[in-house]
Amino acid sequence: MMEIIPAIDLRNGKCVRLYQGDYDRETVFGQDPVAMAKHWQDLGATRLHVVDLDGAKSGRPINDIVINDIVQALDIPIELGGGIRDINNIEQMINIGVGRVILGTIAVENPDLVREACAKYGEGIVVGIDADDGYVKTRGWKEQSTITAIDLAKQMEGLGAKRFIYTDISRDGTLAGPNFEATALFQSSINGAVIASGGVSSLSDIVKLAQIGVEGAITGQAIYTGKLDLIEALRELDRD
Repeated sequence: MMEIIPAIDLRNGKCVRLYQGDYDRETVFGQDPVAMAKHWQDLGATRLHVVDLDGAKSGRPINDIVINDIVQALDIPIELGGGIRDINNIEQMINIGVGRVILGTIAVENPDLVREACAKYGEGIVVGIDADDGYVKTRGWKEQSTITAIDLAKQMEGLGAKRFIYTDISRDGTLAGPNFEATALFQSSINGAVIASGGVSSLSDIVKLAQIGVEGAITGQAIYTGKLDLIEALRELDRD
């Protein structure tokens, strides 16, 4: 069964959502990220997707105290991204109990680190690929690369990566629906497991993503605004 993964984006210690990754278009959805994490767990989530937005922008983990508090408060695993760009950061997060560490920018800038991390931590490493019109963006979606999402994924598979989070930046935080065509193409072009992210707005979006065959779907804005009922979505997938 496809996993529905609620997102918790951290900025200045708060739970926020950005529109298309724009730091100037922020909505605060909670002053207590730990309480929010427990809320999604209580509703039936089996995993949480946590992003340190301050870390993504600065290039080093910033909200590590809050992240540690979330890990310690939950019975379910989290996957974590944002500013994790050296082996010491990875080890630190694994040691506090993070289930999966997401490597994004560093996959473009230092692929050898991905090779080292995959060799050491196996499926504890996920490569996050954030695409805008098919091309990868890095450093908190501020810098445009010249490599396509699919080419980067294939390169990372060669270095040992087995799981990818594919985010369509143009859809993220918009409630406009995922880019199903691009997601399906990405899924069919690689061998690894794919978690889709960006634009999920309804139960029908969840069903379509499940039909594509992705392993998981990350949802943020939809469940925070009530457009998607997490309990209903989990029941629908369980029924299938």
